[in-house]
Amino acid sequence: MTGIPGSGKSTVGTLLARRFDPSVLIEGDVLRRMVVTGRAEMSPDPTPQALRQYELRLRHLAILTRSYAAEGFTVIAEDNLLGEHLERFIGMLGDVRPCHVVVLAPRPETVLCRDAGRAHRAYEGQGWGARELDEVFRRDTARIGLWLDTTGQKEEETVRDILDRLGESALS
Repeated sequence: MTGIPGSGKSTVGTLLARRFDPSVLIEGDVLRRMVVTGRAEMSPDPTPQALRQYELRLRHLAILTRSYAAEGFTVIAEDNLLGEHLERFIGMLGDVRPCHVVVLAPRPETVLCRDAGRAHRAYEGQGWGARELDEVFRRDTARIGLWLDTTGQKEEETVRDILDRLGESALS
């Protein structure tokens, strides 16, 4: 599951994971926060270290996904997989099947509203705004899987939408 920060990945991912038994939710933000000192955050003009840490995070997201899937878990893996990173991450999953890609793509106004209610604000002092990041995300990310405009939806409605449209999100 992917989308820009504030698109609902963690909330929807948790609710979706609860629909399966056994299941696991692997959050990219949790992996990001594992770097206690020396963390380099992504930005519109990322440093080589920020890119290195992001790639490492995606690699570990894929490793954990493969490991849990091999043990029979339904895995909901979520992160900000923008541009070429989405396709690269899918490649890292290897032969994990079934594999579904869900892209949460609410309008930027919705994202900003959600972000204002969070303790950790994704767009304060980061050098980019939701509108700019959304524009780059939509322009540079391949149209793979199920893209959902979740503007105006409650989280449970999004989960139902995902489950009702699994055929659209499946990779072969």
